[in-house]
Amino acid sequence: MNDEQFRQLQGMVPKSPLLSPVLHNWDKVALPGAWLVAGAIAQTVWNHTFGLPPAHGINDIDIVYYDANDLSEDGEAEHATRVRRTFSDLTVWIDVKNEAKVHLWYEAKFGYPITPYVSTTDAIATFPTTATAVGLLPRNSGLELCAPFGLSDLLGGVGRANKIQIRRQIYEQKVSRWIEVWPNLSVVGWLEGE
Repeated sequence: MNDEQFRQLQGMVPKSPLLSPVLHNWDKVALPGAWLVAGAIAQTVWNHTFGLPPAHGINDIDIVYYDANDLSEDGEAEHATRVRRTFSDLTVWIDVKNEAKVHLWYEAKFGYPITPYVSTTDAIATFPTTATAVGLLPRNSGLELCAPFGLSDLLGGVGRANKIQIRRQIYEQKVSRWIEVWPNLSVVGWLEGE
């Protein structure tokens, strides 16, 4: 990733009617190791790139955190309810997940086990596509970025599988929706053996 790409991203985020309020009120999220991540960031960029309305196609905002001291469903649900209430004026669902406990439910949902994550940034590196394996965190001087695959695919409107953890079916389901909503997106097919 280069500084110019990061500046481009930083120029798009404040224009988002969904991301900007969350980042400007990040202190109200108040969760350990929390990051704003994934699809809403990528989709905000795609909307900008393809000349679409800023909130076009964005169904949810993902906030992830890491709390190994509370792996309970109730704890995660309480945090999610509080965060949703805080941002109740937004028109999309806010999904709040404790990445410390994903390994406890992943196999039941997707059919295979995963290794427990050791941090939020460890989890971001396994997100299903290179363009959505991205996180933002407000800091006093601006935004901190976690982008283990850089920003080229994100800014270039490219959907590419991150095969660290996902399987083909998950990737293909995800990009089939994306192509309908963002038809100018360039999708790299699942290439066996890569």
